[in-house]
Amino acid sequence: MLGVEARGFIAAAPVAYLLDAGFVPVRKAGKLPHEIEKEEYALEYGTDLLEIHRDGVNPGERVLIVDDVLATGGTAAATGRLVERLGGVVAGFSFLIELGFLDGRAKLEGQRVETLIAY
Repeated sequence: MLGVEARGFIAAAPVAYLLDAGFVPVRKAGKLPHEIEKEEYALEYGTDLLEIHRDGVNPGERVLIVDDVLATGGTAAATGRLVERLGGVVAGFSFLIELGFLDGRAKLEGQRVETLIAY
């Protein structure tokens, strides 16, 4: 189970606990203390970086990516690329809220995407 920056932890950590699965945080640049892998992604107003511990995902490991909101899909797609770069397999994406009018699913084409609330 992989939780994306701060609010994604709130959803991912309890689900990981209930499933007896591991939890790996994906953070903004400069917040992780160990060897990291980075992924730059585009924002509406520039770029940003996400980081994950290099030993956070093992080759062949299936990973569910959890975040609070699916908006434009940039953060989610970048997280998926990080998992794949480490040799993991993206099992799917799970979000509390989807802002459908921003078409974030388009950046996750071919992936399983689940949301609880869609606007």
